[in-house]
Amino acid sequence: MKNYEIAVIAGDGIGKEVVPASLKVLEAVAEIHGGLNFKYKEFPWSSEYYVEHGKMMPDDGLDILKNFDAIFLGAIGNPDLVPDHVSLWGLLIKIRREFEQQINIRPAKYFKGLRSPLVNPNDFDLIVVRENSEGEYSEVGGKIHKGEEEIAIQNAVFTRKGTERAMRYAFELAKKRRGHLSSATKSNGIVHSMPFWDSVFNEVKKDYPEVKTASYHIDALSAFFVTRPQEFDVIVASNLFGDILTDISGAIMGSIGIAPAANINLNGKYPSMFEPVHGSAPDIFGKGIANPIGQIWTAKMMLDHFGEQELGQKLLETVEEVTNDGIKTGDIGGSFTTVEVADEICNRLKKLASV
Repeated sequence: MKNYEIAVIAGDGIGKEVVPASLKVLEAVAEIHGGLNFKYKEFPWSSEYYVEHGKMMPDDGLDILKNFDAIFLGAIGNPDLVPDHVSLWGLLIKIRREFEQQINIRPAKYFKGLRSPLVNPNDFDLIVVRENSEGEYSEVGGKIHKGEEEIAIQNAVFTRKGTERAMRYAFELAKKRRGHLSSATKSNGIVHSMPFWDSVFNEVKKDYPEVKTASYHIDALSAFFVTRPQEFDVIVASNLFGDILTDISGAIMGSIGIAPAANINLNGKYPSMFEPVHGSAPDIFGKGIANPIGQIWTAKMMLDHFGEQELGQKLLETVEEVTNDGIKTGDIGGSFTTVEVADEICNRLKKLASV
């Protein structure tokens, strides 16, 4: 029996609905396997927790989390209670940084049963590897002066170690997929960090002669995600560029509500964290209509991380079958509730277990 201890943080808004639904699906997956056991510990850390305690998590929160095998996160943010920069930096980004989750992975594909806004999606299947710890989201900078003399300075920080780490991860991933890696840059306009990025990419690619490579400026690449996404396999990007590209990739799937993400710790010192790309959507919380697919696909990525790729693929195929049969929430053209969609996925998985 393989035993995994999972820290569960449903967080805010619809996270409180899609996370429980996804845990039911994970239990059905464990039943198929027969040798998997998930043990969950739930934590109430959220914007509501902040209102009560003045912080997004307790002072020893990271010490509590560090011994788990993974963190399964729903959504963080409720601007009516806590400013977004406080909630995100107090929990999500704090975990990413302190647990050295230097790589963020976000896949996107033509999804059966989902209407892409593209006229010809051409069965695209791509994955963005985003540097997750530095770049444009560095904390370095500040503000001086007041009034019309006020100045804000934000410094982007690119280290060779962090840049090369993301690129090597992306090359290794490309080797396992279709053997093509694209780099997102903007060296014609950002005169220091992006030529540095290009230089490191050109050095690293020498170690991977079997992988075909290309480099695109981020503005052109964003357009190509819309006009010809089927040409891309793996894309490596800085923190900001990766964030932008993955919102586009979610959009061309037909809904960012189904997009998953994984924050990967590479050295094994700390757990990795798995979260959907969608936000907390407080406007629909409590209505039972939140789309659980993003959270369930995130669970699939957690299974992959545990070495259960075949099982994860079965889960994703089942989700696509259910979606293709019209059992989906209203945001993607259906009339079913969060629970009904999750239950149908569970039922089909259990049928697989009985075969």
